[in-house]
Amino acid sequence: MQKVTIGFLGCGNIGSGVWKLISDFRYEFAHRHQLEITVKKILVRDVTKPRGFSLPEGVLTDRAEDVLEDSEIQIVMEFLGGEYPATSYILQALHNGKTVVTANKVALALHWHELQAEAVRQQVGLYYEASVCGAIPVIDVLQHSLGANRIDKLYGIINGTTNYILSRMAETGLPYEQVLQEAQQLGLAEPDPASDVEGLDAAYKLSIMASLAFHGRVTFPKVYREGITRVTDQDIAFGREMGLVLKLLAIAKRTGNQVEVRVHPTFLPKSHPLARVDGSFNAVYLHGHACQEMMLQGRGAGDMPTASALVSDLIRAATASVHQHPTFRNTEQPDPSLDFSQNWVTRYYLRLSCSDSVGVLARVSDCFAKENISIATMVQKDTGMPGRVTIVLTTHAAPELALQHAIHALDTQICRVESVIRVEE
Repeated sequence: MQKVTIGFLGCGNIGSGVWKLISDFRYEFAHRHQLEITVKKILVRDVTKPRGFSLPEGVLTDRAEDVLEDSEIQIVMEFLGGEYPATSYILQALHNGKTVVTANKVALALHWHELQAEAVRQQVGLYYEASVCGAIPVIDVLQHSLGANRIDKLYGIINGTTNYILSRMAETGLPYEQVLQEAQQLGLAEPDPASDVEGLDAAYKLSIMASLAFHGRVTFPKVYREGITRVTDQDIAFGREMGLVLKLLAIAKRTGNQVEVRVHPTFLPKSHPLARVDGSFNAVYLHGHACQEMMLQGRGAGDMPTASALVSDLIRAATASVHQHPTFRNTEQPDPSLDFSQNWVTRYYLRLSCSDSVGVLARVSDCFAKENISIATMVQKDTGMPGRVTIVLTTHAAPELALQHAIHALDTQICRVESVIRVEE
C-alpha cells in the first residue's frame, strides 16, 4: 500500500468537498489504486471557526509554512483562488519539492511559465484539470486523448454564471439586471459578478485551453474580451426570431500559424449543439483533423464537480512514476510561431436606431458596401417612438476591421449603433 501525505491551502466549499471525497472514498482508493491518503495540515484563516464536518485535532493551522515547509507533506492542494497569495504559495511548494494540485485558473493563466519551470526544476508535478470546466475532463482530452490531432477550432461555454443568465433571459424575456439579481440570490453569481459577466473568467480558461489545443503559449493578454453587461432582452428576442441563440462563447481558431482567441457574446444557429447547453452547464465543442467534431458537456462549476476533478488529479499525481508537463515552449511571452490576429472573419448581427426618413436605409447600406460587406437580412422594427425606427440587420461573413470601419462611417445624426453581436456557425 502506497501512503501519501498531503496538505491543503484553504478549506472553503471546494476544500470541504475534497475532504469529503477523500474521506468517503478511502476504501475505493485503497482497493483500486493501492493508495492511502492522509491530510496532515489544512491552512485556514480562522482555526476556531465552526465547520460542517469534523477534523482530527491539530490538522487546522493559520500558518502557511506549516503546509509549505513540512517535509512529510508530499502533495499540496491549493483552494485559495485568485492571483496572490496563491501563486506565491504554489511556487514555494514546488520549490520545496512538493507536487501541487490546483483549480486556480488565474494563477495558471498569468503565471503558468513560472509554475511549470519550477515544477520541472524540482522534478515534481503540477496538476490543474479543475482549472477549466470543473468535472469535465477537457484538460486531459487536450493533453492526452487528442494527441494525434491538429485542433483547428474550439468553442466553449465555460462560465456557468453567464450561461445561466443568458438562458434565463431567453426563457423569461426579463432584462439582464433582473436576471443577474436572481442569479445572485440563488448563489449562482457572486455579490461582485465582474469576473464572470465581464468575461474575465472565460478568458483565463481560454488562455489555458488554447495553449494546449494549439501546442503553443497563448497568453491571457492575447485574448480579446467582451462581457454580457450590454446584452439586452431585445437582442435575444430578435435573434430568436432569426433562429439564433445567444451565448457567451470562448472561441479559439487556428489556420496555419494564424490564431484568433476571443471571448464575447455570440449568436449561434439554434441547430448548433452548443445552442442547447442551458442553465449553469458548461460545454466545449472542438474540431480536430482526425477526430472531427467532438463535444464535452457537464457541470463546469460548483463545489463537488470541482472537488471531483481535484481528487482525480490527486490520485494521478500520487500514483505517477514520472510527472508529465506540456512540451510546448512555455514562456512569459506568446509563442513567437503563432500569429495572433484580431481581424477575424465572421458574420454580424446589428441593431440600429435610425431616423424614420427617406434615404436612411440606402445610406446605411452604402456604408457597408464601401467596406465590401454584404448585408444578408435587414428588418425594420417599430420602436413606438415618433420619428425613430429600429433596424435589425445581419451580414454575410466579413472581416472585423471592415465591420468597425463601416460602423464608424455611419452618420450618428441619423443612425446610432445600439448593438453589435458576432454570429458563428
